[in-house]
Amino acid sequence: MKTARGTLRVVGRDQRATPKRPAPDGPAKLRKAEITLHGRRVAYRTGGWGPLLVLVHGITSNSATWDRVLPELSQRYTVLAPDLLGHGRSDKLRGDYSVGAHANTVRDLMDALGYSTATFVGHSLGGGVALQFAYQYPERIERLVLVAPGGFGKEVTPLLRAASLPGSGPVLAIAAAKPIIEAGTLLTQLLGRVGLHGGTDLEEIGRAYALLSDRDARTAFLHTLRSVVDIAGQRVTALDRIDVAHDFPALIVWGTHDRVVPARHGEQAHRLVPNTYLAMFENAGHFPHRDDPERFIAVLDEFLAREWRVPRRGRAARSAGAERVTALGA
Repeated sequence: MKTARGTLRVVGRDQRATPKRPAPDGPAKLRKAEITLHGRRVAYRTGGWGPLLVLVHGITSNSATWDRVLPELSQRYTVLAPDLLGHGRSDKLRGDYSVGAHANTVRDLMDALGYSTATFVGHSLGGGVALQFAYQYPERIERLVLVAPGGFGKEVTPLLRAASLPGSGPVLAIAAAKPIIEAGTLLTQLLGRVGLHGGTDLEEIGRAYALLSDRDARTAFLHTLRSVVDIAGQRVTALDRIDVAHDFPALIVWGTHDRVVPARHGEQAHRLVPNTYLAMFENAGHFPHRDDPERFIAVLDEFLAREWRVPRRGRAARSAGAERVTALGA
């Protein structure tokens, strides 16, 4: 079975593609919406038809990070991409910005919209949110797709470690000032020094810094960042709760040129977790879904088309490495 640029090798039981049924009136048009949950505005994008995909963005980002893949995905899936609290068009009030709090917000959003289960697609911080959701609400997870997620190692870009320091707020305010953002010189030099390659990474990190010119967004960013990163690196790990991922088939996607979170973290997670498919995107950075959206969609489609039979804990013993799938993208 071929992906856009690679071969999927399956070890384990025979697995068949799940048939898709056409919607009577076709997929619903993608739209932006807002809802109030516990007194806070939560913005989101939604549309399409079919099985539900919840797509969770990373830190300083928002649901727009998925804009290169949402139109195509919505042709065969119902997509739900929230702006996490403190991000995008959602409220940026004082409060809890931990990974667990974000997972609870996504649960509340699903409840409010009438969804019980979903496949989660989480990028960076959003990958940590997806894993935390699986830990807190395992009965509501169908599959996990982790895109350069946090939580599988200590290393993270020095840029984020420095931003987590006490007193970094005023520095960020200066770095995100409009004249500096427009000129782009300081930002470009800084990104080059910490090893970020150009293209999408530069574009996305630059956009993130521009958003930090807003004081409320900057405060929410610092609260979120310091809940997961300090000067020594990532301070929250998924490795102590890795058993929860044994219950779900998981796709791990990483760019080989990621300088924000090292790609070797994905290889480590793949070794530790059965039922995983690892896709390495050559020449992609921290945003493989934006660097190579065509391949991202093809790999995701292939993964979701398979009928998985994963024994839940307590039902049957699982043999070592059973139903592990591997693909290293070329």
